Amino acid sequence: MLDLYPLLMSPIFDPRPWGTRDLSPIYPQHRFAEKIGEAWLTGDHSKVANGWLQGQSLAQLSAEYGRDLVGERAPHAARFPLLVKFLFPCEKLSVQVHPDDETAQKRGQAWGKTECWYVAHADENAQVAIGLKPGVTRTEFEHSIREERAEELLHWVNVRPGEMIYIAGGTVHTLGPGSIIVETQQSSDMTYRLYDYGRPRELHLKEGLSAIKERVRSGKVIRPAPTKIHGERNRSWALIASPYFVVERFELQELCEFRLPRSKSSVEILVATEGSGILESKGCEPVAMARGDAVVVPATLEGFRIRPQRSIGLLKSSLPQQEVPEPVTEL
Repeated sequence: MLDLYPLLMSPIFDPRPWGTRDLSPIYPQHRFAEKIGEAWLTGDHSKVANGWLQGQSLAQLSAEYGRDLVGERAPHAARFPLLVKFLFPCEKLSVQVHPDDETAQKRGQAWGKTECWYVAHADENAQVAIGLKPGVTRTEFEHSIREERAEELLHWVNVRPGEMIYIAGGTVHTLGPGSIIVETQQSSDMTYRLYDYGRPRELHLKEGLSAIKERVRSGKVIRPAPTKIHGERNRSWALIASPYFVVERFELQELCEFRLPRSKSSVEILVATEGSGILESKGCEPVAMARGDAVVVPATLEGFRIRPQRSIGLLKSSLPQQEVPEPVTEL
């Protein structure tokens, strides 16, 4: 449909006990009275901030426009397929697990929750936990939860800016303080909280323990070196390709054309992690975007270009154009 255009999204700031009131360096002008843990960019309730569709949510638009918005590769025509958000952990998150597709469908849900984390910022000692230590069984882990020492059995790894981490459904995981994460995931909020350091929040031990998978492909993604694209001062990285999402990173200092063989296969989500620029698409009003902004590019648009204002760093998330295996990872 011709009335779809690049959609600038309004972030939804979600309070969490492990969050922060200062969202720098992503949103340096924002201050909050309560701790903010997440900034949702493309959730079902996220609303458009520009153009004649301003104020409408992605859930409404997906139901109305279907595959013209979400693309042919989306598992459901009337549901937006990817949830992208910033995470701002200043304390440890709860230890949790998300179900994979098979487990979620047995529990009446359309799909599970596999996700990936791009490390946008990290202090020197920032860590995340990916799975259980080698040899730890589900029974041993359950005992550690009841003995209030569950974090001792987690596989903790240091993280650095620019790294990408794959968290397959069924993986026990958590984030420590000191990083800023861009999370791309299946559009699901199914979370089973297993351990919360004594904070007075509900746990979901029965569901969560049964959702844990003994063998998963989670870990840091091994990826190639950057390549030059559309000009000597532009670079890109293929951060991750998985059955559920593809994420690429771009550093642009001059005009860059994005005219890929889209074939209406997927909606694309652009997130600015640094700098600023203008997104231009034929027949559409230009969209200014700066650090922290997200723009949803409907599947029907033939292409677009980014005109940096000095420079801009971007993540581009989409659905894979064909069947792909899980990524190669290491811990």
